[in-house]
Amino acid sequence: MTNESQSLSVHLDELRRRLTWSAITVVIFTGIAFVFHQQILRLLMEPASGFPGVPNQKPVYTELTEFIGIAMKASLLVGIFTSLPFLLWQLTMFVSPGLNSTEKKYLYILMPVSVIVFVLGAAFGYFVLFPPAVKFLITFGSDVATPMIRIGNYVSLMLSLLFWMGVIFELPIVLFFLSRIGVVKPSFLSRNRKWAIVLAFILGALITPTLDPINQTMVAIPVLALYEVGILLSKIGVKMRNRDRKSVVVGKRVDLGG
Repeated sequence: MTNESQSLSVHLDELRRRLTWSAITVVIFTGIAFVFHQQILRLLMEPASGFPGVPNQKPVYTELTEFIGIAMKASLLVGIFTSLPFLLWQLTMFVSPGLNSTEKKYLYILMPVSVIVFVLGAAFGYFVLFPPAVKFLITFGSDVATPMIRIGNYVSLMLSLLFWMGVIFELPIVLFFLSRIGVVKPSFLSRNRKWAIVLAFILGALITPTLDPINQTMVAIPVLALYEVGILLSKIGVKMRNRDRKSVVVGKRVDLGG
């Protein structure tokens, strides 16, 4: 067996081991979350403020397995999220041997920052965006029909909104990283602000569960603000990239001179 095949075998064994531990961790946290699935579902239903106008002030389920299915889905997502620090640590340990010291430093910094930013995005959706959207949807046709909200539809909509708001809040970090590796330049981002505005309102229409322009604007404005933050961070990323290039050039000159 050649050295390359031996090295590949070692990497595959390590990957298998880390994936196994990651899967075990997710299963454990999912099981713990399922024990508290009622509290989790109540927490997810809190932005509805008691479902005004809905009979019994509670959502309903119309299929025999709907409630247990949505309880398992919510528990799985909570299990994945709560085990995310361990999963990111496993990923970091797997890829770190192939990185230089500078890349490792940015990896160690960006991993926890990305988790914090994701939580902030989900919190924005939970506290700011979702309550008025739910109120609008429930009261919009209440004079014509009685709303009977299915818990499966509500929780799926809620989890989808929280996920995508968390992803959107990662935009500045992504732009910083892309500028740091030379893929994106701040000048390109600045020139394309008009397209960013269009994209922000398209995202607002896709993410929000309503056609209400107010709720769409509530998504679009944070996206545009995050885009501007991303431009600032991309400028910092370019400066850091240029500084590193200069230090490498100086180091090579010193070596040649020596």
